[in-house]
Amino acid sequence: MSLTQYLGLPFAQHALLAAALVAVACGLIGPFVITRGMAFAVHGTSELAFTGAAAGLLLANNAIAGALVGAVVVGGLIGAMGVRERERDSSIGVILAAGMGLGVLLLSFYHGFATEATNILFGDIFGVSGGQLLLLGVIAVGVTVAMTALYRPLLFASVDPEVAVARGVPVRLLGIVFLFILAFTVTEAAQVVGTLLVLSLAITPAAAAHRLADSPLVVAALAVVFALISADGGLLASFESSSVKPSVFVVAISFAIYLVARVAGPWVKSSRRGVAPDGGDTAAGEVTA
Repeated sequence: MSLTQYLGLPFAQHALLAAALVAVACGLIGPFVITRGMAFAVHGTSELAFTGAAAGLLLANNAIAGALVGAVVVGGLIGAMGVRERERDSSIGVILAAGMGLGVLLLSFYHGFATEATNILFGDIFGVSGGQLLLLGVIAVGVTVAMTALYRPLLFASVDPEVAVARGVPVRLLGIVFLFILAFTVTEAAQVVGTLLVLSLAITPAAAAHRLADSPLVVAALAVVFALISADGGLLASFESSSVKPSVFVVAISFAIYLVARVAGPWVKSSRRGVAPDGGDTAAGEVTA
């Protein structure tokens, strides 16, 4: 089947739209994840979405709703236990270990088909229904509105928390709110690439954007663009190779973008400043030559 024929099918259209919604949300939170040093929080929250999915299947036969509730609970626990930055990683490690064990236990009591829960781990973008697409859209809009409203104070609290506290910014409250936003976004992304690969959309595009720009707004815009290219590009590539899962292409594209940004970053930034990558003055070098 050709790519054009695939694009005419409802499931492919749903998949592309779902991937775009996830990419926008991940692109918006990614720069703050990098700035606040919360990569492990993304990993922990995404892994524990599986625990919520298992509970959702067991209690209400709804893995997605369970994953969302579980991610929010985990976000609250991380915020409560990891008040200080140096305590956060150890708190996440403790919660992650306990949560994964609980997830396996809950799944052992479920006697139906557990594919919905395991799909949270590995992703099932081609199985997105109309109802799930609507939920993804609501989450994406909610994340966009929240990040727009919190952008300035959250950026201040992320870049210089001590000065932000002195200026009266509620740094701790902002951190907890951001954890909840992160939880929703990560659970949303898990439906596309799975919790095991969610870092490829929530972190890698933003890490690449940071290599190419210094302005927070430019970094955010680039992160969204890179996430969109990775998510929908990975899907389009998977249509041409049905034997390889879309998540493999999504990860490969996002990593390739990061490698290019890492190599080109010094030249891109230095060209804007008029300084050569080796520290010399570009204009002076051209005159001398």
